[in-house]
Amino acid sequence: MALHLFARTGHPDFLDLPWDEPLDEWDDPRLVDIPAGLHRHVVRFVRYDQGLYVFKELPKRYAEREYRFLTFLREEGVPVVKAAGVATDRHRDGEPLESVIITKHLPYSLPYRLLFSRRSTHDLVDSMLDALVDLLVRIHLVGFMWGDCSLSNTLFRRDARRLAAYLVDTETGELHPNLTDGQRGYDLDLAMERTAGELLDLEAQGLVPDGLDPVWFGDQLLERYTHTWDVLTAQETFAASDRDRIRARLNAVNALGYDVGEVEVSAEDSGAEKLRMALHVVEPNRHRRLLFERTGLRAEESQARVLLADIDGYGAWLNETYGHDLPRDVLDRRWYQDSYLNALSRVPDDLWGRREGPQIFAESLDHWHWIMGEQGREMPFEEGVDDYVREILAPAEVEEVVSAEDAFTAPDPETGPLPMPDEGP
Repeated sequence: MALHLFARTGHPDFLDLPWDEPLDEWDDPRLVDIPAGLHRHVVRFVRYDQGLYVFKELPKRYAEREYRFLTFLREEGVPVVKAAGVATDRHRDGEPLESVIITKHLPYSLPYRLLFSRRSTHDLVDSMLDALVDLLVRIHLVGFMWGDCSLSNTLFRRDARRLAAYLVDTETGELHPNLTDGQRGYDLDLAMERTAGELLDLEAQGLVPDGLDPVWFGDQLLERYTHTWDVLTAQETFAASDRDRIRARLNAVNALGYDVGEVEVSAEDSGAEKLRMALHVVEPNRHRRLLFERTGLRAEESQARVLLADIDGYGAWLNETYGHDLPRDVLDRRWYQDSYLNALSRVPDDLWGRREGPQIFAESLDHWHWIMGEQGREMPFEEGVDDYVREILAPAEVEEVVSAEDAFTAPDPETGPLPMPDEGP
């Protein structure tokens, strides 16, 4: 039987690789060794002009279902790695070989072990908990039961002061129109058990912060998940005149980064003046979408919140300076040119790869405000950026996987923004 290789448009055709050999025997100049999490299957990394790709070997049935699941989840706006292709019906000398799923490497993503080895602090633990909870809630909202939730099957990216979690492995997942409480509970039980085990393993290696109890981590995962799920899905009954509670509920949903498509309000069967409210939550990432619409920048949710707040502050200053309100699109363009690009142009070429553009800008803002608070004086933002580059960025480790010949250059105001990850809003 001939090889069946499917590659999505916009990616290489991958035909130049040795498909008639097991993945662990590949010897190709395109292969790259990078830090990675633990895997039950053979995983290799291959570089093309279009970027870095991850190849995972597994049985045909699981390769095909993982491809379908990753494609579906991405279309639903869930943070997952991008499926690029799948190779099946591989053979060597007439003997069958396992299939291979191909995914695009997620830029600036880090496995949890590497995060703990670099930054063993409690704010990392809180950020990791919140990111994992958000990921679980989002896949459950679209009817997907992971069945394999763990830190090893998750990648993390910096998101302003927080982390964002991306699902990596879906081969054991199940897709349903809606999940029952039992199915969600099963996923949560697995998550609590496996994350605790992974943290115990790190504890034995001396990588876990002092005082962190792996069992506490699992309990917090459940508690935070339950709170978020209830805010997004619970039905409420209230007096017909109590409109403030509706507004408060909608604000709570928006604060989690979600939009509400519909609010369904119905009277109680008893005829009493009571109303029952049910929210129809639509896709999250409302701040990411808004930032992209206004500036063309792609960012994580918390990064987008920080940048949008700065746009508003910059716009207010411009309006005050000119003595009248400028059109919003003018304010957005001025912020992009005068603030965002101006700040990133102060980053030397050799420091690109430590952080992506929106993260550098968000961290620069934090550092600038911190310095002014410490010194009790006003300071030009450019001076704060320079100090951030010198004190924070320069000593930081590279987090983007780049080869020696790759070079990230500062943005050119004449040509537009920096190359950004192709993970759209």
